[in-house]
Amino acid sequence: MERNTLMIVDDEENVRRALARALRGEGYDIRFAGSGREALDLLAQAPADMVISDHMMPVMTGQELMRRIRQEHPDTMRIMLTGYADLEMAISAINEGEIYRFLTKPWDQIELQVTVRLGFERLNLERENRRLLATVKRQSDYIRALEAEHPGISRVERDGAGAVVIEERELAEQFALTLGMRAA
Repeated sequence: MERNTLMIVDDEENVRRALARALRGEGYDIRFAGSGREALDLLAQAPADMVISDHMMPVMTGQELMRRIRQEHPDTMRIMLTGYADLEMAISAINEGEIYRFLTKPWDQIELQVTVRLGFERLNLERENRRLLATVKRQSDYIRALEAEHPGISRVERDGAGAVVIEERELAEQFALTLGMRAA
């Protein structure tokens, strides 16, 4: 199975290192960016599954970064990290950037690890769900095409107990086809 990629964005190198230490044993492919602009450039080259970003950074705030990631990489899970949490900013960040979680500095290592792990589980389940829905849609389209070409092919009759009912004529035809296949 492919490892989940995590990008840590913070203008302070010591914070990036501390986050990496807190998450190093979790098996993630961790990348780093020192600014919002650098993060967007790196994401354009190689998308990440999750981004953890500081809020208070020069030039581009974490909130602006998360908004851009939401627009340009909607499949990327987003977590905001800040030492300056106020309710209005948190609500705005969650609404505008559709942030998965909002963590405060200093972070609790266990909470950080659990949040990231649950975020990846959610992201992977969402991706699997989209894959399964696409498979069901393809199968449904295929059955519709078969039904258009061979009307009644998808109809199944059942008796009161739920068992499939096959008329003797249909059974004889299938038996003859099977024998014909074996003889060939």
